[in-house]
Amino acid sequence: MFELTVDNAVDYVFQRGWLPSDDRPRYAELLCGGVSNQVLRVTTLTRRLVLKQSRRQLRTRDAWFSDLDRIWREQEVMQALHPHLLDVVPEVLFVDRANYVYAMSHAPIDAKVWKSELLAGTIYVDLGTKVGRVLGRIHQVSAERAHEFATFRDHSVYVQLRVDPFYVRVQERCPDVAVAIEPIVRDMLTIKEALCHGDYTPKNMLIHPSPSEREVANGAFTLVDYETAHFGDPTMDLGLFLAHLTLKAIRQPARADDFIALMRAFWNGYASEVRFRPALELEQRGMRHLGVCLLARVDGTSPVDYLSEEPRRKSVRDLARRILLDSVNRWELVWQDLGGSL
Repeated sequence: MFELTVDNAVDYVFQRGWLPSDDRPRYAELLCGGVSNQVLRVTTLTRRLVLKQSRRQLRTRDAWFSDLDRIWREQEVMQALHPHLLDVVPEVLFVDRANYVYAMSHAPIDAKVWKSELLAGTIYVDLGTKVGRVLGRIHQVSAERAHEFATFRDHSVYVQLRVDPFYVRVQERCPDVAVAIEPIVRDMLTIKEALCHGDYTPKNMLIHPSPSEREVANGAFTLVDYETAHFGDPTMDLGLFLAHLTLKAIRQPARADDFIALMRAFWNGYASEVRFRPALELEQRGMRHLGVCLLARVDGTSPVDYLSEEPRRKSVRDLARRILLDSVNRWELVWQDLGGSL
């Protein structure tokens, strides 16, 4: 496999005819973010595009490997979702299967990674509503069009990148909750009802003003990283997303109420879109994933990089155990706990 770097990406693009040979000047930059791929931006006089190439070994503290073929799942899921979410899902432009590379459209140049904005304390509650509505639309459209999305039933990569390093690893490292996690894992591997993104988190959301708005708060976002997507149990997306906002609230206790308002807006936006299952059922199933994902992000294979203080990490563990062991099944109960204990 030809491995892409900043030094060879420009020649690679032009040698394949993906951009006109006279489209100069041009340069390549490494885009930071995930742990599992090489992501590069190529800029020319007239356009920008993003190259993504999968890597077998992930860049994590613990050894973590995954199949290179996972990049084709990502490409195909994006192509399936793009017609339904034109302003959110990037367009796949070119594909090089021999080298595990595809090129996609670039988000607006002024886009910012939502994770960074949240960690800096910038919270747009209205944006939470849109993020919830988009996830609800992904789940609802794929449930309605199951015959189209059922081609993504295989969950091998999801097991490699989520089930094993998150759920199974937590069972190993936190044996007191292992029994409670077992049925959650079983359901993840057997339920087939809608597309689960598998990494619906702020680090994969590039926020920017929409064409009709000047403010990011009322704007749009571009959703990236679909390699763990599969047709299965969509409620993992709920638990994982809300786990990340909960972690940020624990990190910034003075802003806990703002984060709770953001989470509430997300859930209301999501619930307004879904009809394939009762919202209460989806909430109760998502709660279980919230508990596991909280533990996974402090004790799993890839802990978050912004919660190093042990008292904060203990708060995460305590909350997660209450969810899993005391059968907490409503978001509001967690938010009341979160707001009152920080």
